[in-house]
This record gives sequence, C-alpha cells and structure tokens, in this order.
Amino acid sequence: MSEELRDSTAAGARPVGAPSTAGQQGERDTRARVARLVLEHGPITASALGERMGLTPAAIRRHLDALLADGMIEIRRARPQTRRGRGRPAKWFAITDAGRDAFVHAYDDLATSALRFLAETAGEQAVARFARRQIADLERRYHPVVQAAPPHQRVRRLAEALSGDGYAAAAGKAPQPGGGEQLCQHHCPVAHVAAEFPQLCEAETEAFSRLLGTTVQRLATIAHGDGICTTHVSARSLCESDRDAADTATEESGRTSL
Repeated sequence: MSEELRDSTAAGARPVGAPSTAGQQGERDTRARVARLVLEHGPITASALGERMGLTPAAIRRHLDALLADGMIEIRRARPQTRRGRGRPAKWFAITDAGRDAFVHAYDDLATSALRFLAETAGEQAVARFARRQIADLERRYHPVVQAAPPHQRVRRLAEALSGDGYAAAAGKAPQPGGGEQLCQHHCPVAHVAAEFPQLCEAETEAFSRLLGTTVQRLATIAHGDGICTTHVSARSLCESDRDAADTATEESGRTSL
C-alpha cells in the first residue's frame, strides 16, 4: 500500500493513485468513497455499489479494478442464498487488511507504547481501569440516544451512534437460534492497539450490555483478525425469563430448606 493512499484516505477519504490534476483528483475522491462503502457495507456487489453511488456499471467496474490492483479490496465467493438460476454468480467485494489499514488512525504506535508503559509500571489492572474510563465517555454520550428509542430499536440506534464515531456499524437480526440481534462494527479505530490490549474490547462489550440493558456476547473482533467485530445481543424478554426462572428456583430452594 502506498504512503500516498494511506495519507489521502486518513485525511478525509481521498484515495489512491495518480498525480493531482483536477480530473484525477475527482477520480481519486470517487474511488475513496467506493473503498469506504466496501469497508462499511461489504461484502457487497458491484451493482449495489453502483446504485449507492449513482455510477454506471462501467464506472464502478473501473474503480473496483483499480482498488483490486492496489490490494485495497478482494473478491469473495458469492453468498449461496444470492445465486439465481444458471447464470454466473455475482462477485462480492470485501475490504482487505491493507485497505483497512488505510483508514487506521495515525497514533496507534504512540497509544500502544503508552499502554505498554502503563502495564509495566502500574500493572494490567491499570490498563483495564484506563479502558473503562475511555469507554465511559462514549457510554455517557450514547446513553440518552439509546434510551430515547423503543426497546426494539435500541441496537439500531447504538449502531447509528457508533457509525457517527467512525465504527461503520450496522444492526440486524441474529442468525443464531434463540433470537436476539447482532451488532456489527466494520471498522475499529483502535484495532491495532486492541490486538495487544484486549481490555479495550472488554470494556466496550460491558458498556454495550449496560446501554442495551441485556446480556451481550462478543463473537468476533477485528483486533483478533476477524473481518468485523460482531456482538450478539440477547433478547431482553429471554433474559428477563431467565432471571424470573432463577428467582423462582431460589425461592423454591429456600422453602425446601425450611
């Protein structure tokens, strides 16, 4: 990945490539928007990208070919449920590690060094306290937004708030049996730091549980090499049923002991 690409993307999602003339700058700006859409919504097809951006098939293909050549995106197999008839299956485009790196904040190395120093001088518990303190500000800002929404819309509102802070988040129904929802973060501004200090992910997960008022479970993280950060959000009604059952069992146990 070129330094030009990294700098232009971090400076406001201006992409890849060539010398800076007016026409070429427009191409680069458009290509950066394509890359960000792949980051936020991928895997995604060329036709879906073209619709979102209002580009012709030829234009979107040109940008995708350039991003593929630069190693910013890759082709994934078509999702089984999307295959139709006997035609050639659609290609799905996803961000690569190099593409994700182009969106990484510039202070990762400094932050990692600072946390290493904190761990060495004050211990791992100090890192955990620092992580919770950092997440506390996010939790304070998100709390009124999430609580103002009806219970069935709170995961979506949390995803919208996270996207506003650069996490490229989305919410949907959980594919696992038992219901619930799934919160996906396609970008993590601190992924490189969290790879060494998982306390950051743990503090974030705890905050999600408090904000949503239910049990959540982190299934995957970008910091550990997964494509996206995935959090399963248990249905509130299921958790309430579990608590009621536990309370009933406790009461019955107390009566039996008497």
